[in-house]
Amino acid sequence: MSTHSMKPPPPDKRLQVIESCSSDRISKEDVVTAEIGRQIIFDARVLDTFDVKGCQPFHYDLLVVCAAVEFADRHWKRPQSWSRTLHVTVPVIDIDLWQKPNVLKSLRSVLQHLTGDTWKFTFVRAKNLSPIGLRQIPLDFAKTKTFAVAYSDGLDSRAVSALSGDKDEVLCVRVANKRQRRKKGETYFFQIPFKVDCYRSNESSFRSRGFKFAAVAATAAQLSGVKCIIVPESGQGALGPVLLPLHRIYPDYRNHPTFFRKMEQFVGAANGYQAWFEQPRLWFTKGQTLRAFLDLPGKTAVGLTNTRSCWQTRRVVNKNGRKQCGICAACLLRRLSLHAVNILEAPDTYVVSDLTAPDVNEALKVISGRSDRDIMVEYGSVGVRHFEHLADMASRPDDYLRVHASEIASAIGERYEDALGNLRSLLLRHTEEWRAFLSAQGEESFLRSWMDGGRHGRFE
Repeated sequence: MSTHSMKPPPPDKRLQVIESCSSDRISKEDVVTAEIGRQIIFDARVLDTFDVKGCQPFHYDLLVVCAAVEFADRHWKRPQSWSRTLHVTVPVIDIDLWQKPNVLKSLRSVLQHLTGDTWKFTFVRAKNLSPIGLRQIPLDFAKTKTFAVAYSDGLDSRAVSALSGDKDEVLCVRVANKRQRRKKGETYFFQIPFKVDCYRSNESSFRSRGFKFAAVAATAAQLSGVKCIIVPESGQGALGPVLLPLHRIYPDYRNHPTFFRKMEQFVGAANGYQAWFEQPRLWFTKGQTLRAFLDLPGKTAVGLTNTRSCWQTRRVVNKNGRKQCGICAACLLRRLSLHAVNILEAPDTYVVSDLTAPDVNEALKVISGRSDRDIMVEYGSVGVRHFEHLADMASRPDDYLRVHASEIASAIGERYEDALGNLRSLLLRHTEEWRAFLSAQGEESFLRSWMDGGRHGRFE
């Protein structure tokens, strides 16, 4: 091919974070700005709950970097080829640390692995060296915490935090912008100390959220003297998005062991703190995790049914009180997992409650808008095909699973043969639970019409 016919690479997407005290204003048309205090908002009081020593410069810098990464990731829409080149300029207090080659290399590596983008960073010295103000008296824990859990409203978070140890030992880190009201059965948790606001959310994939979650969990763990950070995701959610990525979409590594090894390398290079991320339910289905929870003394179905799995926030789930949609991949995994432990939820838990209907239009008649129904069908059909194809993998030969088993084995320090056996056991158990769930919906269920078609495979 002639060099004259080759298209030049697209220009870098450039973001510059500026301080609220800064008089610098960027006038270049190709540079987007995000101001601390406006687009990036901190609540230092959240940090006060972590540790008697309070937040150190590196921790504040890391939160600024997290916010900048989130802003950049969501501001620029992905091209059809998926990957973008994102150049982010960030003011930091400890500039000597952030300019170390091993810190820059490990930061770029973990973000590229997670998002599929090329990341470039320029760090400049912050003008405000005391950005979080006066420290308040922090809370003093009655009992030393021994492990941290990246906590959410979901089933895995509820179950695995209980399975991992005594509730007084666990530091539950809540990655949310607002402090949430504790529900019955929940242990104490903390909220994220910042939010990113006032940007145009042009890109919905938001793969960098995994970096934010892991960084905040690692920060809370270090400030609380905790080395072990437990990732509660069960096998289908941790490995499924990499085993079966959607066609021509970069695999989702947010809960995959390879991401956590790179995150540990970055945290260790940046501040020398050797925390580790542990995945105790990696080789178990969500249904198996729920069964283990219910086998604990005093645990009942109520401790699971008052959780939330659906990620949707659109108007269709906010009508007459916020519900779960019932048909996205997250809801389907929730429903098949609860079915595996014989838990039946109230009919009004979901917007789309009846999965036995032969006609999808009948099941979705509660949704008035045509576009909303179309979106729900898209989400649901993708989820159904994913779980069906994941079940199909259980019957594939070893050669088909080899690359995945090898990658996981290397990341978790396990023998290849053991990883391969564990992966196949996970897939077989998923197949049993998925087939039983489908059978319960009946032969005429509209879900069955969605199982054919769609393409999954390694990113090309």
